[in-house]
Amino acid sequence: MLSTKTDRDELVELMGRYADIADLKEFTDLPASVFTDTVTLDFSSVVGLPEMTVSLADYIGVLAATFAPFEATHHAITGHVVDIDGDTATVHAHVRAEHWLPVAEGPDRWLVVGFYDNDAVRTPDGWRLSRVRLTAIHQENAHLAAAVPQG
Repeated sequence: MLSTKTDRDELVELMGRYADIADLKEFTDLPASVFTDTVTLDFSSVVGLPEMTVSLADYIGVLAATFAPFEATHHAITGHVVDIDGDTATVHAHVRAEHWLPVAEGPDRWLVVGFYDNDAVRTPDGWRLSRVRLTAIHQENAHLAAAVPQG
């Protein structure tokens, strides 16, 4: 029996592609299959930057620079709660994000545990994230976030 993907399936898969951008360091084609042309970002609970709205082209540059210092990252995004209202949706999900730096001594892993509360819109090319908000509830070795370029 063939099954078709539901909107919920597509939105959960979208979150998987979102994690793959950083974890696979795929900053060329993958972001366009994840984000709208303009995206609102709120990572204030992690790196202290204010919420901002940027073009996808600008954000791709920020993504590449942000993840360049890390040898590897792993974002486990689970427990998706999806609410769909026509061509808009919200996705609440748990995240455990690990980021490894090439450090000779001392801690080399920055851990962030928390929640994503993201907004998505249906486009002619499928669902895309229009807003990403990460709420960190726990961090280990948060001082390693200093490796992330600011601004």
